[in-house]
Amino acid sequence: MPDHAITLLIVDDHPVVRDGLRGMFDSAADIEVLGEASDGPSAVALAAELDPDVILMDLRMPGGGGVAAIAELVRRGQRGKVLVLTTYDTDSDTLAAIEAGATGYLLKDAMRDELFAAVRAAAAGRTVLSPAVASRLVSRVRSPGEQPLSAREREVLGLVARGRSNREIAADLFVSEATVKTHLTHLYGKLGVNDRAAAVAAAYDRGILG
Repeated sequence: MPDHAITLLIVDDHPVVRDGLRGMFDSAADIEVLGEASDGPSAVALAAELDPDVILMDLRMPGGGGVAAIAELVRRGQRGKVLVLTTYDTDSDTLAAIEAGATGYLLKDAMRDELFAAVRAAAAGRTVLSPAVASRLVSRVRSPGEQPLSAREREVLGLVARGRSNREIAADLFVSEATVKTHLTHLYGKLGVNDRAAAVAAAYDRGILG
C-alpha cells in the first residue's frame, strides 16, 4: 500500500455489502479500508477514532441513519469527506444528505471503476453525483419552493416572523442554536431565499404564514 493511499471507512448495515465493498476496494492500490460500521452512531465514533479521508455512507440503517450521522460529522468538524452510497434516489433522501454535508451521492448500481473514481474525487474535495441525482438537484435549483416545509421549519419561520433571534428561538423550542441555524438553512433553500426577511416575505406571499 502506497504512503499516499486514500483511507476509507465503509458504513452499511448489511455485512454482505460491507464485505463486497471491502473486497472491491482492496483491489485498488491507492485506497485503504480502515474499518467498517453498521449504523450512523458507530460511523461517527469510528470516524473520530480512525480519521479516514473518505466515509462511504449508506443512508437508511437500523440503529441510526446516514443523514443524522453526516450532520453530526460536520458538527464535529470531521475532516473526512462523506460519499453517500445508497439504493435510494428520492428527492427527500438526496436533498437531505446533500444539505447535511455530503460531498457526493452515488447509487449502489454504480460500476466498480465509477466508485473508485468517486472516492478519489471525494478525497480531493470534489463533488460527485450520479447522473440521476444530479438531474434531480438541478431541477430543484431551477424551481425552488416546491418542497413543503416541515412542521418544525414552519414553527421556526413563525418565530422569525415575530422577530425572535436564533437564541430566543432555540430557548423557545428547547433546541441548540446550531439546530435553529440548520432549520433556517433548510427553509431558505426550500423557499429560494437567502435571509430571514426574504424568507418571511416569501412565506406570506405563498400563504405559509398569515
